[in-house]
Amino acid sequence: MALKQLGEMSLADVEALRLILRGDSVIDWHRLNFESEADIAAWLTVQEFQPGDPRDRARMNALRDEAVAYLRRNFELAIPKPVEHASVEELMMLASGKGHRQVCACSILKATHIMHHLDARELLFTLPISPQELFQLVEDKVFRVIGAMLAERFPIIEFIGGRKNKDSLYTKLLSKSETSAAQIYDKLRFRIVTRAVDDLLPVLLYLTERLFPFSYTVPGQSVNTIFHFRSYCQAHPHLARFVGGLQGTIDDEYTPSDNTFSAESYRVMHFVVDMPVRLPDAVLDRAPAEARALGPVAFVLCEFQLVDQKTEASNELGDASHAKYKERQRAAVMRRLKLGVREMREPPREPPPTSQRGRGR
Repeated sequence: MALKQLGEMSLADVEALRLILRGDSVIDWHRLNFESEADIAAWLTVQEFQPGDPRDRARMNALRDEAVAYLRRNFELAIPKPVEHASVEELMMLASGKGHRQVCACSILKATHIMHHLDARELLFTLPISPQELFQLVEDKVFRVIGAMLAERFPIIEFIGGRKNKDSLYTKLLSKSETSAAQIYDKLRFRIVTRAVDDLLPVLLYLTERLFPFSYTVPGQSVNTIFHFRSYCQAHPHLARFVGGLQGTIDDEYTPSDNTFSAESYRVMHFVVDMPVRLPDAVLDRAPAEARALGPVAFVLCEFQLVDQKTEASNELGDASHAKYKERQRAAVMRRLKLGVREMREPPREPPPTSQRGRGR
C-alpha cells in the first residue's frame, strides 16, 4: 500500500486524523464516510478481523445481534429488519448514508464498538498470557509495519520504539498526582520522526490503515502542538474542501500538553491508542471454553509520538530538550519525596503566640 499524499486524502481520512489529534471519541460521531467495499474491508483488517474466517464472521454477527438486543431492551429503538440483519459491512455503508436507517446503523456500530472492547478486556483475564508476552506481540506488529515503511523508503528519518524501563515508570508515578499504574499509557511507546511537516499526516494516516484503527484512540490523551489542524487543512486547497463537513466543534484544533514538565516551546504530535492484537491459536486453545465466545482479539495500550525533523532539532535546544525535561521531573519527585504535597504548595505557618497555644492533654 502506497503512502497517500495530502492531495489524495478523502473526507473519511481527514476525519480520522482529526479525531486522533484532538483525542476525541468515535462514539460522538453521527456518521461514517466509507465510500467503497474495499475501504470497509481494509477497516476490518486493521481491527484484526478476518471476515473470510467463519469464526470471525460468527463473532461479528454475534456482536451485531447483542447490540440490537441492547438498543431495543434499553432504548426501544425502532430498528428496521433490513438493518437488524445487515452484515457489518452493510451496516458501515448504511452508516455512511442518510435517514433513519443511517441513524440505526450508527447506533448499532457504536454499541458493538463498546461491546467488542469490553469482551477483549475480559478475554485477557481468562488467558494464561503475561503482559510481557502481550508487549512482544505488539512490538512484533509495530516493527513489522514500520519496517515495511522504511523498506519502501517512506519519509521517515528515525524510528524509536520499545518498553519504558522500571526506573522511568517509578519516576513517572512519583511525579504525578495519579499514582496508579493503571494510568500509565506509555509502558510501550513509539516515536517517528518524518522528513518534513507535510509528511506527518500521510504517515499517520498510513498507520491507521495498517497498524491501528483510529477509533481506538484513547480520548483525552492526545496532544498536537505542531500546527492548528483546521488552519493547516484550510491552507491546502484539496483538504480545505473537507473542512466544512467535519463533525464536532471547531475549537481545540491545537491541543496543548498538560504535562507540567514539558517546556512551552516543545512541539509534538502525541496520542495513545489501544492497539488490537490477534492472539495466537496456541494461546486461545488454553483458554476456558466460556472465553471462546469473546473472540480472538485483545487490546494493549501504546503511546505514539510523531514529529518532523526540523521540529525535532528545535525540541533539543534549551528548555525543550529531553534532558531538561527529565531534570525538571526528577526535581519535582525529589521535592515530593522530601516535602509532600501540602508543604510544596503552602509556606510553613508561624506558630501562634505562647498565650494562644492550646494546652496538652
